[in-house]
Amino acid sequence: MTAAEPPLGFLDLLKQLVRQPSVVGAEQPFLRYVQRELEEAGARTTAWQGLLVAEGAAPASGYVSAHVDRHGLVCTGPNEFQYAAFVARHRGDLQGDSVSEQTFRTLASRFVGADVQAYEETWGGYLGQGRIGSATYCERRGNLMFTVDELADLRPGTPVAWLDRLRVDSGRIAAQLDNALGAAALVWLFRSGFRGTGFFSTQEEAGRSWRFLLEWFQRFDRATDRLLVLDTSPYPDVDAADAQDVVLRRRDAHAPFAGAMVDELVAACGEVGARFGFKDEYIERTNPQRTAVGKAPRSLGVTELGRLVAAAGGRVTGTTLQVPTTDYHTADESASLRAVARFLDVLLVATRSRGA
Repeated sequence: MTAAEPPLGFLDLLKQLVRQPSVVGAEQPFLRYVQRELEEAGARTTAWQGLLVAEGAAPASGYVSAHVDRHGLVCTGPNEFQYAAFVARHRGDLQGDSVSEQTFRTLASRFVGADVQAYEETWGGYLGQGRIGSATYCERRGNLMFTVDELADLRPGTPVAWLDRLRVDSGRIAAQLDNALGAAALVWLFRSGFRGTGFFSTQEEAGRSWRFLLEWFQRFDRATDRLLVLDTSPYPDVDAADAQDVVLRRRDAHAPFAGAMVDELVAACGEVGARFGFKDEYIERTNPQRTAVGKAPRSLGVTELGRLVAAAGGRVTGTTLQVPTTDYHTADESASLRAVARFLDVLLVATRSRGA
């Protein structure tokens, strides 16, 4: 019998992680918080560039990854703030084909009036709160430009995060879930006895995290076909999101995933009673409906894993496990409690099936 809601201990952990700022490129304070939680759970942790690695008693028994960065702003001048993932220093790693890049312009109006907090990027010291006064897209710089009331005098380079809290209401949770939810699930997995290796990667929203993962596998001359990547997956509305409990993939725009591991996740879904959908199939099925009404077809999407698989030359592959959400990349991103519970159930079965 599976529970209708996730464990209270998991929701308590998620509440804490949502409150910790982790803007793209300024994730170190968040990683230190996660490191403490992992070490209390008995994991051995090691920090590498762009990556926090946690190891259980049998590190090679399984590999699970979650990125920790979330969208936010960075100060670039006197009362000038830009969307942090797409500032000039990150542009070289972006190819224009991710969901983030294709949709972020449409989100500008949602940000006006949002409460934000500035923090010191290395140690996480609190620098004050403000409220977004305006948000516009600048064609010359190819990025969203913001003004923030009461934070006009920050030093350039200072990260500014949404002032976020997890809300639980009417069977759903809401916050900036991508990807505090995946990070919380990986910490919870170690608390539940996971014996393998967990990766907490940075700068995924800027298209860089796969580089840090690949370098780790190259550093130790390791290969695997069993890397499981945790994340959220966007849907246009609640009905579309709630049509499945968890989201699987056979591929993305860059590469096919490990078919045997996908089959194992399907079997795990059956064991815990989780309804599943394949995101690549959903995109292919709904694209004709979009083109029929004059909308551009969606690409199969770009994932951290797809970039990693394509670059690793067959030495590193796996698949993804995601929670279906709405209002992607906003502080109102939401998921059903049922979906989160089934996501955790599948994760636990999938990792224990190989002794991880």
